[in-house]
Amino acid sequence: MSSPTIRQSRSASVTKSSNLLTFFQDVGQVTVATLLGTTMLASSVMAGGLVGLAISFRNLPDVRILRNYLPSETSYIYDVDGTLLYSLHDEANREVVDLNDISPELKRAVLAIEDSYFYTHNGINPSSVGRAFLANMQAGATVEGGSTITMQLIKNLFLTPERTLSRKVAEAVLALRLEQIFSKDEILEMYLNQVYWGHNTYGVETAAQSYFNKSAADLSLSEAALMAGLIQAPEDYSPFVNYALAKQRQATVLNRMQQLGWISSTEEAQAKEEPLLVGQITSFRSSATPYVTEAVVQELQEQFGQEAVLKGGMRIQTTIDLELQRIAEATVKRQHHLLRQRGLYADQMALVAVDPRTHFVKAMVGGVDYSVSQFNRAIQAHRQPGSAFKPFVYYTAFASGRYTPDSLVADTPVSYPDGYEYYTPKNYDGSYMGNMPIRRALELSRNVPAVKLGQAVGVNQIIAVCRTLGITSPIQPVVSLPLGAVDLTPLEMAGAYATFASNGWHSPTTFIVQVTDSSGNVLLDNRPKPQLVLDPWATAALTDVLQGVINRGTGTAARLDRPAAGKTGTTDSQRDIWFVGYVPQLATAVWVGNDDYSPLGARATGGGFVAPIWKDFMQRALQDVPVESFRKPSEFVRP
Repeated sequence: MSSPTIRQSRSASVTKSSNLLTFFQDVGQVTVATLLGTTMLASSVMAGGLVGLAISFRNLPDVRILRNYLPSETSYIYDVDGTLLYSLHDEANREVVDLNDISPELKRAVLAIEDSYFYTHNGINPSSVGRAFLANMQAGATVEGGSTITMQLIKNLFLTPERTLSRKVAEAVLALRLEQIFSKDEILEMYLNQVYWGHNTYGVETAAQSYFNKSAADLSLSEAALMAGLIQAPEDYSPFVNYALAKQRQATVLNRMQQLGWISSTEEAQAKEEPLLVGQITSFRSSATPYVTEAVVQELQEQFGQEAVLKGGMRIQTTIDLELQRIAEATVKRQHHLLRQRGLYADQMALVAVDPRTHFVKAMVGGVDYSVSQFNRAIQAHRQPGSAFKPFVYYTAFASGRYTPDSLVADTPVSYPDGYEYYTPKNYDGSYMGNMPIRRALELSRNVPAVKLGQAVGVNQIIAVCRTLGITSPIQPVVSLPLGAVDLTPLEMAGAYATFASNGWHSPTTFIVQVTDSSGNVLLDNRPKPQLVLDPWATAALTDVLQGVINRGTGTAARLDRPAAGKTGTTDSQRDIWFVGYVPQLATAVWVGNDDYSPLGARATGGGFVAPIWKDFMQRALQDVPVESFRKPSEFVRP
């Protein structure tokens, strides 16, 4: 930034207040010029003494460290398309910008009211105290301060706010040092990014966004003058607190700019008359998607630490599609109310939707109402999936090469040793249907065939498949595992089914695409790197069978107007009911239950109560998504 052109007009006489006139009459022939000259002389003597005093300040901080100084910055969380979801910060809500990205009007306004000789002094202005005194007396208000911008920056960065002579001397010494190392533009840039603008807002960019909903680069003269006037007492002059007083302070700044010749009288008058479209306080705003943003913050803090997240100026792009997220949140609230109308008193619900092509989480709802309960059941609640676990068993059977969807399995009584006792699996209705195709056994969610297949292919092999699918929760190799005797999260279930939907292509399921710092340097990159981890024929065969679950099995209440595959889940005690399903473009898991694990009632089943919820969400989520068909097993080579 070039030095501002300062045009000062000196009139032959100075208008005086009555008190000042009386003072001059008492002292005789003292003129304004004499007073100014005396003040400048005294200040010059003091300034000269500061150089000698510098030797005494050996313990003062080294201002050269500012070359590597990174002020704390606000971190921002966005949806996948760049819509802001949340901002988080410590005390300082700040976004750092370059000097060239700040409105020229704002730079002039700040210099006019805080340090109009900034580009001509060397850090301290020996005559500034005298000039400030006369300017303030003439205006009848504080229009110029005694400290230079350089001194203010030093005070903000290095020194305490106490008003003592020793601190002022230290401030002056450090200001001289700072001006020897940094250019004027660099100092002004640091100052504008460091200064406090009120309401926990630091730095000119964050303040401009808060006060006027626009970037600092786009501020008008009227807006710039108001913001410059805030620096002296931000909360007192805040338009959020007292709009009339803020306008008065704005007029003071504009008047000072006109006196300096930096704006015309016409510009001054127009700026004073211009109405201000004031924004809103942006510090400590609530999140637009609290379950999502809390999960993001938790993951980032585990990886980078709390301080880096709160002060590091991170730019976090999530995988969340805000439109789908809104649909998911509305679905959970609406369907929770409908469940109660149907007589099912479940206190909680969770929903997770994953894109099978990227394994990006597109929507995540951790409970019915975040304001009531912040516990995120989508990622923190480990609940038994019941029969929704069976697809892992059937995939393992298909991938072994020994079974097809048409292979027969016996639905007959059986018992297995389990420790010191025997485990005897039973079907939900207590009946047995004899030999039946695997396809039909899964469509009807028969328990005994699933346990028999689990023993045939090996429980440990099923666990290995789960690990391949990204499931990390503890799994014990018990005989009843094929019936869902394991605690998993809705996120794990949705991510695993998404791999089935993609014919075995898998990337780690994530709700963070990328994290950069405020300069654009990449800190974390989760863009998909898919790998083929499952057998394509086996996944196609499983999907073919799971379509039958929806078309003619236990999940008919989930039937869509397009090809879809899925599985119901109901635990023996009716504590957890599920539906997990997918189309080629979206896999979704829905869980319903009580936080205290109390049973939902004998009528509670995943097919009866959760499948309609899944259908409701999917219909709305896929409204403008083209219909796609699944690939058929015949397109692949059987293992």
